[in-house]
Amino acid sequence: MMIKRDEAPAVELIMINISGADRPGVTAALSEILAQYDAQILDIGQADIHHNLTLGLLIKTDSSVSGEIMKEMLFKAYELQIKVRFSPVEEEDYAKWVGMQGKNRWIITILGRKLTARHIALVSRVIADQNLNIDGIQRLTGRQPLDEPEKALQKSCVEFSVRGTPQDYDLMQKRLMQITSEEEVDISLQEDTMYRRCRRLVCFDMDSTLIGTEVIDELAERAGVGAQVRDITERAMRGEIDFRESFTERVALLKGLDESVMREIAENLPITEGVDRMMTVLKRTGYKTAILSGGFTYFGNYLKQRFGFDYVYANDLEIVDGKLTGRYVGEIVDGRRKAELLRLIAQVENVNIKQTIAVGDGANDLPMLSAAGLGIAFHAKPKVKANADQSLSTIGLDGLLYFLGFKDSFIS
Repeated sequence: MMIKRDEAPAVELIMINISGADRPGVTAALSEILAQYDAQILDIGQADIHHNLTLGLLIKTDSSVSGEIMKEMLFKAYELQIKVRFSPVEEEDYAKWVGMQGKNRWIITILGRKLTARHIALVSRVIADQNLNIDGIQRLTGRQPLDEPEKALQKSCVEFSVRGTPQDYDLMQKRLMQITSEEEVDISLQEDTMYRRCRRLVCFDMDSTLIGTEVIDELAERAGVGAQVRDITERAMRGEIDFRESFTERVALLKGLDESVMREIAENLPITEGVDRMMTVLKRTGYKTAILSGGFTYFGNYLKQRFGFDYVYANDLEIVDGKLTGRYVGEIVDGRRKAELLRLIAQVENVNIKQTIAVGDGANDLPMLSAAGLGIAFHAKPKVKANADQSLSTIGLDGLLYFLGFKDSFIS
């Protein structure tokens, strides 16, 4: 005689989509029903857009209780005045989804004074053409009131989380950079690795990055050789002449200038938009910061004292009897030296080079931008922007915070 054993109940996978006006207790009430029937939540995601809730739950449950779960959730949804929809999920489809978990993830950040549907559409098309899947989209900047006029310094930023392997990474990067050159937006493409989430050191150029001028040009104006020095400076920043050669030529033209002029210039430096906010957040969250400048130590130290930078490396002007001699002291901080200093500081701070960030605008910044884990060309010269992986041109230096994933709600 054969003994008939009870068969184990069949397993069901059910996708539950909830939408409606957001209010406290919705997620708690629905998850309590699932807990009552010992359902397993395989995936969960929730978003709130202008007080409208969208909640997704993928559950695994026994077929013997699935009907009761759906019935109770429908009653609860009616009580809460929300909509609920159930969709069966095949085990084969779930297995494919699980298989996607090992694929690369990318973060695409879109940033500007104002983002439009056109900007979102252009970036989304690039993502789709690379056969990548958008897992999530979040807004990093605060909401903008309708009853206030547009502010000159307003910011708007959206971050895409994208999964998969680009079919042609170089083409994808090129198309995104093309959008930034044609539209008034900045776009950052970063692989979402552990290093992106754990950046620890940020190194900045000074002139035309932290400050809105080239200090050597300011000194030259006081010395009466402004036009000559500006011409050499521009050619050097465009990469048309060697930085060391240009630096020596420009410093020689400053001979005889009184050192008191340096203090006057320092106290009136035009600080770049966003520096104060950026430095406040970086210091609060434990980042180490450095100024690596082809400019002058005197002005770097002024910024260090004002904003709390940890390191300053720049050039020292020789001064005798209160006058500039037209010579410099020590080794010139050029592009090669900036990259060396970035690596050295990272070593001292026990930071992996992939955890470093470099920000600059000139041709002499390219070596450190290339050496850093994240190199950002800031309001940069065309040659620099063309050779950098990331660029920031539409807003101030606090745009760096969005590239790192900070939200206004966390840093305001």
